[in-house]
Amino acid sequence: QVQLVESGGGSVQPGGSLRLSCAASGFTLDHYAIGWFRQAPGAEREGVLCVSARDSTTYYSDSVKGRFTISRDNGKSTVYLQMDSLKPEDTAVYYCATELKPYCDNRGYAYWGQGTQVTVSS
Repeated sequence: QVQLVESGGGSVQPGGSLRLSCAASGFTLDHYAIGWFRQAPGAEREGVLCVSARDSTTYYSDSVKGRFTISRDNGKSTVYLQMDSLKPEDTAVYYCATELKPYCDNRGYAYWGQGTQVTVSS
């Protein structure tokens, strides 16, 4: 059974940092891409970025370039989202997801975690 569990969310001041984790189980993380998405209050869910099975990053959102990075630790079956220089507009529920494909493709993600709240406010 595919399962994704996010953690690491919280409240932070503008300019601060957070690192989110996505723990994967029920499949071999090494072979698959993992994407991060977010949904702000009253807004549609949007893609943030993705890491392929070959550890290549694809940015789905230009607004996070230079501030967010994604990495994977296959030995721990975990993908990380490092978020620096956070802004109030980054406030959202953050989700990780997978299509069980080795490459990043921002369509039809089938498996989702439950989400973790990130709030950026002074």
